[in-house]
Amino acid sequence: MFSQAALNASLNGTSAILLTAGYAAIRSGKIAVHKAFMVSAFTVSSVFLISYLVYHARVGSVHFQGQGWIRPVYFVLLGSHTILAVVIVPMILITLRRAWLEQFDRHRLIARWTLPLWFYVSVTGVIVYFLLYHLYARTV
Repeated sequence: MFSQAALNASLNGTSAILLTAGYAAIRSGKIAVHKAFMVSAFTVSSVFLISYLVYHARVGSVHFQGQGWIRPVYFVLLGSHTILAVVIVPMILITLRRAWLEQFDRHRLIARWTLPLWFYVSVTGVIVYFLLYHLYARTV
């Protein structure tokens, strides 16, 4: 059975892998490889965003079923993920635009912030999915 939530988590995880590969490539001086990985990460994240919006337009919100100590942990994780997911979109666009315009000094200045925040959002998206749909899933 197709799970759009699982697809969304897979897209987030793929984005995190591409970001890591892009970072490794630029640290090795492989500029063209870095560019390919980062454009791929942007594409995958864009597909994620579209899929996420479609999913929640269809399903609505899914309530977390966990109780006890995990509940505040989950909501802190979800809150930081959500806030940074909103913040990261313009940062990504600015970072990519500066690279596109070959303003590499300015690109590096913002990329130092964009990369770790984007990676955090991607990874915490997978963690939120795992907690919500697997570890503390609603039992019927």
